[in-house]
Amino acid sequence: MDRTFQVDLRGIVDLLSHHLYASPRVYVRELLQNAVDAITARRAADPAAPAMIRIEPPDVTGDGTLRVLDTGVGLTEEQVHQFLATIGRSSKRDDLGFARHDFLGQFGIGLLSCFLVADEIRVLTRAADGPAVLWRGYGDGRYSVETGPGHHRAEVGTTVTLVPRRDAEEWLRRPAVVELAGLYGSILPFRVEVAGVPVSGDGLPWLSGAAGRRERLSEYCREIFGFVPFDVIDLRVPAAGLTGVAFVLPTPANPAARAGHRVYLKRMLLAEGAEGVLPPWAFFARCVVDTSELRPTASREALYEDSLLEAVREALGDQLRGWLMQLAGRNPRRLGEFLDVHHLGVKALALHDDEMLRLVERWWPMETNTGRMTLADFRAQHGLVRYAAQVDEFRQIGAVAAAQGLPLVNAGYSYDTEIIERLPQVEPGALIERVEPGDLSTAFDALEPEVELAKRPFVQLAQRALDRLGCEVVLRAYDPAGVPAMYLTSRSANFAAELRATRERVDEVWADVLDALARTDEQDRSQLVLNYRNPLVRRVTELPDEELVRLAVEGLYGQALLLGHHPLRPADAALLNGSFLGLLNKAVGRED
Repeated sequence: MDRTFQVDLRGIVDLLSHHLYASPRVYVRELLQNAVDAITARRAADPAAPAMIRIEPPDVTGDGTLRVLDTGVGLTEEQVHQFLATIGRSSKRDDLGFARHDFLGQFGIGLLSCFLVADEIRVLTRAADGPAVLWRGYGDGRYSVETGPGHHRAEVGTTVTLVPRRDAEEWLRRPAVVELAGLYGSILPFRVEVAGVPVSGDGLPWLSGAAGRRERLSEYCREIFGFVPFDVIDLRVPAAGLTGVAFVLPTPANPAARAGHRVYLKRMLLAEGAEGVLPPWAFFARCVVDTSELRPTASREALYEDSLLEAVREALGDQLRGWLMQLAGRNPRRLGEFLDVHHLGVKALALHDDEMLRLVERWWPMETNTGRMTLADFRAQHGLVRYAAQVDEFRQIGAVAAAQGLPLVNAGYSYDTEIIERLPQVEPGALIERVEPGDLSTAFDALEPEVELAKRPFVQLAQRALDRLGCEVVLRAYDPAGVPAMYLTSRSANFAAELRATRERVDEVWADVLDALARTDEQDRSQLVLNYRNPLVRRVTELPDEELVRLAVEGLYGQALLLGHHPLRPADAALLNGSFLGLLNKAVGRED
């Protein structure tokens, strides 16, 4: 035997207030929406029909209630039973013979949201050539329908009366109603009044006249977003019935922060902070749009994610991209100012957009060891684009590489490495080479054979001092002569060092496994490259005291770690401390 569901209206209202709607204030939007749809339906049959929505707060009604009057199509008694008392009914639009496309409402929850602020809802409505009908609904799920001479309404239309809940009176008072009606209905095409004062009629700000348009839109941006825009970009997607503007932020934006945009649906405010309207890389812009085709979510506080929204997002991205290309062609100085602020967004786009990659190559100056310059200028001067993939690596080797005549780009900042590595895909003649600190030793000069032979005992002694740290000692000659030593490493050397450190901490079973792996990486060792052109290093190589040589080499090792911004392991810190105290003890002599 089939049975029907029993619905607890108070439970439904609680569900709406805590899980569907962000705030009780949406009741004003739902009342405006129903009134707008009713007027739209009436005007479809009679274009000359009046179009007015009047809201009377409690200080006007005088009985503590709030009334919303419209000149819409109205309902018959049958339609009142059918639509006002059935939760989840899609809406009256289709049943009245009108296309859903013309209306704001989609989900039939509508009037139910008013129970967020009211214990009782009264709907007095009259359709053309029909009597007035009074519907009363209560928060506990009861309702009644009455007709007859005792319920009079002369004009076609509907009056909704809300009897407030004891904890919701503030939502129905004039200040709150004026604010909310202006927020949701300021650009509606119909006249909306609160206590006789109009709150609509502003129209779409971006469709205003050309004279002074930029100034008006800048002021509009300041009012709704709180900033004066760097620039204003017109947006239009006819397939979605979308028009609007994007405002470029004048200050850097956090790429990880969710950008909120203002969205109107058929000129009714849908959301003040809608996400996903623009592509993720366009975090430098905030937009205001009105659309007639995009679908709202059930709460009508966000856009429904579907193929049309994805197409709109792509189309708006193309328009922002076009603005950037036009800026590069017409006003390079202005583009430079924009990139100074929002280069992260443009570089993120360049990862998958060839035109943006060319724009970044030509206009965005990167840090190099020969000064800031664009990749295009770097290629023109040096041909091969050598780059360090991490900022610390560039700091370690940048100055020394410049002294060896090796121009180097610092690609350690966000997206720079990926941009350089993608460059040959759009510029087939582009040559790139990633440089690691360990590669730099190949650019240093080897010593004369007789000098290298004479210094071999010193190198062996220095190697014994650093063997326990997994570091190889190399004696080379390089510029600048003021640098006594460099600590050079690589990703494979760092991995090998981590492997050795982990092997010392684990049990025997895992130690055997790691031993097998470590044997494949025996050649991957960091290097301490001592500079034979440095006077201090030359004197150290000539010291007769083996203990003093050990302390000096350990001190040079520690200094190279610090100058290269390398992290200090516990063993490194202990060695640095020991060498300092040992050298100090040598300097002051032993106590008699």
